[in-house]
Amino acid sequence: MDIVFLGLSITSSWGNGHATTYRGLLRELARDGHRVTFLERDVPWYAMHRDLPEPPYGSTHLYASLDDLRVRFAGLVARADAVIVGSYVPDGQQVGDWVLQTATGVTAFYDIDTPVTLAKLEQGDHAYLAPRQIPGYHAYLSFTGGATLDRLRTYYGARYAYAFHCAFDPEAYFPEPAPCRWDLGYLGTYSDDRQPRVDSLLIGPARAWAEGRFTVAGPMYPASIAWPGNVERAEHVPPAEHRAFYNAQRFTLNVTRDDMIQAGWSPSVRLFEAAACGTPIVSDRWPGIDELFVPGAEILLVDDTDAVLDILRHMSDAERRAVGEGARERVLASHTAAHRAKVLPEMLAEAGEGIAYRSRVAEASL
Repeated sequence: MDIVFLGLSITSSWGNGHATTYRGLLRELARDGHRVTFLERDVPWYAMHRDLPEPPYGSTHLYASLDDLRVRFAGLVARADAVIVGSYVPDGQQVGDWVLQTATGVTAFYDIDTPVTLAKLEQGDHAYLAPRQIPGYHAYLSFTGGATLDRLRTYYGARYAYAFHCAFDPEAYFPEPAPCRWDLGYLGTYSDDRQPRVDSLLIGPARAWAEGRFTVAGPMYPASIAWPGNVERAEHVPPAEHRAFYNAQRFTLNVTRDDMIQAGWSPSVRLFEAAACGTPIVSDRWPGIDELFVPGAEILLVDDTDAVLDILRHMSDAERRAVGEGARERVLASHTAAHRAKVLPEMLAEAGEGIAYRSRVAEASL
């Protein structure tokens, strides 16, 4: 298939989890023989932090504006077997309208933020997707599974709604020997609704256990946060250093945004990446997490500071390693980028009712 993506970013992982997801997916699609193109809006905050300016798989192009996109890439979008618009694309509603008017192959919306997107729609925020557009796409590829898929179909009129979770790259994430620098770490951009759980599940334990070593890595944290002295801060850890970051922790923390907790079935890409490194995960609770990992055997679910402290202080190294190994086996079996690249063309072909390969068949007949 000839597949065109219009996504938030593939060239910069600064402050977002989209780039690493797109990188793994496009690489595996290209390995499977598909022609892939990524179109990205050139914005200053990513221009200053491009850790992969020229991805080595498929083709990547930056565009300066909506007019630039329309002028330079109309032919590419019109000829493609499939065109996929991602969540949080700047001027995404206008981009989506243009794609729906221009594309002749299968169209899909890839939502890496489904609970946040639906909350925005309910508030009348249609910056990157409008409710009227959802029935226009052949497929809705949702970061979130479970009951959200039914809601997309019945309430918003999605023709096809598929659970399409993020994935990890096993070539980039795996266990490796490293000195232990931290007892508990967290990697994530600041978010108002996540911060209370960061406070309870990491800052609280750090204050209560002065001998413990902690770290929080990610941008946009307010200067007003009073970090305990045993919490090390890093403004940004690029993807190339994620493996080393996870492997230097005894345990790693997963915390989830409010909208995603309420929706459930919304695993962060960081969850899969940490599991792939064999680092035991301490996580907040949400519906569906026990269907992704077995609690107690593959993930450690907690509700408060005391529960975290009990794990950090009392779990044996043998138990800790067993949890990490169990999670790694789980994600290797189901959640690699290669798994997603195998099912995506099948989803697109089903949703497009056979039109996905139209352009290639037409070319072959010439």
